[in-house]
Amino acid sequence: MRPSCLSCVRVLVAGLMLAALVPAHADWNKIAGSGALKVAVYNEFAPFSDKGAGIDVDLAQALAAKLGLKLNLMPFPADEEVGDDLRNMVWKGHYLGYGPADLMLHVPVDNRLMNDNPQVRIFAPYHVESLRLVRSERSIPRFDDLDALAGKRIGVEKVSIAGMLMLGEGNGRFREQVRIFPSAGEALLALKKGELDAVLAKRSEIEAAMRGDPAFPLSEASFQRLPRSGWAVGMAVRKDDEELGRRLQAALNEMTASGELKALFARHGVQVVTP
Repeated sequence: MRPSCLSCVRVLVAGLMLAALVPAHADWNKIAGSGALKVAVYNEFAPFSDKGAGIDVDLAQALAAKLGLKLNLMPFPADEEVGDDLRNMVWKGHYLGYGPADLMLHVPVDNRLMNDNPQVRIFAPYHVESLRLVRSERSIPRFDDLDALAGKRIGVEKVSIAGMLMLGEGNGRFREQVRIFPSAGEALLALKKGELDAVLAKRSEIEAAMRGDPAFPLSEASFQRLPRSGWAVGMAVRKDDEELGRRLQAALNEMTASGELKALFARHGVQVVTP
């Protein structure tokens, strides 16, 4: 090979190596230059995001405003695994052509999820979710433990943690009493109508639907397979978007310290639980 050609090859290789080091996705300067923050939120996920409204939608709007940007909301349907959602909405994009966003909300802040998805940065937990049992006080005047549910009609959402726990508890001792609903909201509506005696669901779903109605008290239900402390949810950005992550964390810290985050949740009837 002639020296001149060898030089060309070296330049080409160096260029390819440099290109590999440059992030393929928009950095903070590009996001700021666009004037908008693209935020992915789940579809049909009340009270956090449903039909363009909810806690996560309000949070997305507040975060965008604190960064001096407009909000470009990107609702999306949940896939089978959270890892699939992170791929579709954070670091790669969906094969149908939507995504990725700059930010995804309501991501479990979980070490295993972080290790399995090195392409993303999961951070800034803003709420701790947990399961609660809500009951009709008239039907179940007192609840000390799950034995109080014997012979009672119990509602759960299909394909949910609550459903799996309730159906599997005690080798299926409640299986004949469990009623499956398309959503927790529909189960809670049936409870209000007197068609159920109790519902097992996420605390946020119950609080948003019942709004503190004393006729439907909440209780902590203990299951061996469920951590009593609940699980934290936060945000996810691409791994290389460090400046965006730093600014979002600072914005959330400000909202937490000022009480803005608490007020935001309260508008939807939900009590925020910070980690």
